[in-house]
Amino acid sequence: MPSAFRDGLVELIPNLRAFARSLCGDRDLADDLVQETLLKAWHKSDSFQPGTNLRAWLFVILRNQYYSLGRRRGREVEDPDGEMVGSLTAPAGQEGSVAMGELRRAMRRLPAEQREAIVLVGAGGFRYEEAAAVVGCAVGTMKSRVSRARRTLARAIGPEDAAAVAPARTARTALPRPPGGGPADRPGLMMQKPDTP
Repeated sequence: MPSAFRDGLVELIPNLRAFARSLCGDRDLADDLVQETLLKAWHKSDSFQPGTNLRAWLFVILRNQYYSLGRRRGREVEDPDGEMVGSLTAPAGQEGSVAMGELRRAMRRLPAEQREAIVLVGAGGFRYEEAAAVVGCAVGTMKSRVSRARRTLARAIGPEDAAAVAPARTARTALPRPPGGGPADRPGLMMQKPDTP
């Protein structure tokens, strides 16, 4: 067992616990899920490819473990209490507690797929591509889920607070326009390569 793999597992335990809590909403069950995830990862360490994303690999194992548990129990926990969000912040004053309570309530009201997406991208720091791989959906689907979750949170708690939960992952840069404007200024006009002699 390479020490880098072992160290990576230990380093990611807090992230795994936070993700597990966001899925199931129960601290004890989350700890059990993390323990099972670490055991499976340890036993399957030979299937992990060094140089790939250990965090994403572990999140996939944890997520699969959670859904397998739900199937075994004949039900799936639909509405976690948002403890994960609280575990990622420092204690605040009274206003912070009120705002955090509003955020937890708003997160509980999100559909499970949107809540999972916003937790992975917003709180977990995953890129859209990584989050889509963890969940097993298309990148566009992940972007849509995060976007819908942001809109719902913005309506519930205000746009500034929602942006703090899951800031946009794309940056737009302004490119200089050619003289006379660009294709966006003239609908239907396509940019063409100039003829070369």
